[in-house]
Amino acid sequence: MFFVEKRLNIITGHYGSGKTNLAVNIALDLSKKRKKVAIIDLDIVNPYFRTADFKALFAQNQICLAAPVYAGSNLDIPALPPEIETLLSDEEITVVVDVGGDDAGAIALGRYAGLIESMDFDMFYVVNRYRLGTSTPKDSVNLMKEIEKASRLQTTAIINNSNLGEGTTGKDILDSLPYANEICRETGLPLAATAVFLQKALEVQLPMEYPIRIFVTKPWEQGPF
Repeated sequence: MFFVEKRLNIITGHYGSGKTNLAVNIALDLSKKRKKVAIIDLDIVNPYFRTADFKALFAQNQICLAAPVYAGSNLDIPALPPEIETLLSDEEITVVVDVGGDDAGAIALGRYAGLIESMDFDMFYVVNRYRLGTSTPKDSVNLMKEIEKASRLQTTAIINNSNLGEGTTGKDILDSLPYANEICRETGLPLAATAVFLQKALEVQLPMEYPIRIFVTKPWEQGPF
């Protein structure tokens, strides 16, 4: 089973890799074990999949949210709130950071690189074999290096989040393991976890399995409720 251990946990990855959904799951799981949890939405690039969209859910679970000033509005201006540095510096708060996709999104993270480098942190790189643009280990490794360059921070572990949405089967997850393991071999980084939709957990039963719920849905898939 996967558990985050550091006070600061940064989630990076390709557009559509599922990093935002992972960030939401990790923050909620942390809130069950630790008194003070915060999630920082650094996605100033993608207006569709943002942790800021779950403001009510975080409030229900006593999770502090710091998001771009105009997140959730019809303005897409890269203005980051000043409380981000306060949350990063407060040693009593466990923090999850959802970084915008690719190297473009990682530029915002780079603003805090000097502060983060002085901290004990994990930077997880989320990979998805079934996502166009990172379908080969080589593509995924190249993108990881671009994110590291833009953020001026080094990845510490890989999370395999290979999925095909709600239609994902246990076989799809198992078939992604060689891909994830090759990325780990090429980078020399450990595989921290393989994310598995909660309803599929019994089908695979992996050593580093992380059962997750689906919170993030595409706008065109959302019902009237």
